[in-house]
Amino acid sequence: MRASLKAPALSTVRRWTTSISELEHRVATLVRPFSLLMLRVSLGVVFVWFGALKVANVTPVGTLVAGTVPWVDAAWFVPLLGTVEVVVGIALIAGRRLTAVSFILVAHLTGTLLVLVMQPQVAFQHGNPLLLTTEGEFVIKNIVLISAGLVLASRLKARPVEQSEFDLSA
Repeated sequence: MRASLKAPALSTVRRWTTSISELEHRVATLVRPFSLLMLRVSLGVVFVWFGALKVANVTPVGTLVAGTVPWVDAAWFVPLLGTVEVVVGIALIAGRRLTAVSFILVAHLTGTLLVLVMQPQVAFQHGNPLLLTTEGEFVIKNIVLISAGLVLASRLKARPVEQSEFDLSA
């Protein structure tokens, strides 16, 4: 009797697995046409917004930036950083030169991880790297944004290689 119960249960599991796989495929097919556009535009909006706050000198992270790079005068560096962020954001929204823009985005966000090295007392509670402060969480989430930048950088389709690129006789 046990063997007869296993067969229907296994059949039900297979049906559910197939149904879930079909649903996943349909959802992926539905979101594929606009997902990269949404990623690009949302990153662009965030960069313009955060950059504009720095340019206007009303950013809540000005002190954090100044403490992370104490060898640079924050009076000009924070607005310059904001200007770069605004330019990157506009380029993301416009969809121009995405590989180069993504490289700048990744480099900039990687630089924010300096907070963890230069100001660990600000990033971690009681010096424990597993206990993040608000600032620590703010910085660590940039790992996700770095990944998003890499996705955008990789979105170019491979271009056909021309024969002349490999012609050594030229």
